[in-house]
Amino acid sequence: MIDFNNKGFFKLKQNSEYAEKITALLLDNEEIIDSYKSMRDGVVFTSKRIIAVNVQGLTGSKKDFTSIPYKNIVAYSVETSGTFDLDSELEIYLSSVGKVKFEFTGKTSMVEISKHISKHLL
Repeated sequence: MIDFNNKGFFKLKQNSEYAEKITALLLDNEEIIDSYKSMRDGVVFTSKRIIAVNVQGLTGSKKDFTSIPYKNIVAYSVETSGTFDLDSELEIYLSSVGKVKFEFTGKTSMVEISKHISKHLL
């Protein structure tokens, strides 16, 4: 599970192939919107939730999947990349759990991520 007390997460880069790790968890009417990967861990945005994948152990065969339904998000914050600082961030505040932060690197469309989350919250 995501360490909500640590409030940090890994640097992510867009990777459409990473979504394959969570296809077995999808509901019948749930669709993958986008996926991002760090060295081994990743996050997948679906039409219903955000699924964070924490790959564990030397072989990587053990995985922890944390599901964050959009309905549990009470607020979020987006920080876009700048001229010299190419990283961007997404902070999500969850009811009765706390906050989790995702850090993205590269050309991540934080506007599209923000619109997708807003569509479910507003």
